[in-house]
Amino acid sequence: MTETPDLDPEDRKIVTLARSTRARNGVPEGAAVRDETGRTYVAGTVALDSLRLSALRTAVAMAVASGAKSLEAAAVVTEAESVPDEDRAAVLDLGGPETPVLVASPDGTVRGSVGSA
Repeated sequence: MTETPDLDPEDRKIVTLARSTRARNGVPEGAAVRDETGRTYVAGTVALDSLRLSALRTAVAMAVASGAKSLEAAAVVTEAESVPDEDRAAVLDLGGPETPVLVASPDGTVRGSVGSA
């Protein structure tokens, strides 16, 4: 994971959206992704008896279901230190290896980025 001290406004926006979703829904993680047109998709952790999805995989699924063709960036707000491989794989499937995944603490501090920034 690489450090990302200065974020552009669009990346700061997805971190803020992910953080807000996590807090509002009281879930362990919040995530947001931005597609090739600039639209954003926001999700929290899904923890049902019959369905369990991370916030990032849920946000990617929402983007795909809405017709997104690729991703420009993703953000996850979590207490975890890193993004699980299966979450990164979902971003890779739609965005490719150049799509950064910003990892932020619950207070919104970006700890780093997985992928190219």
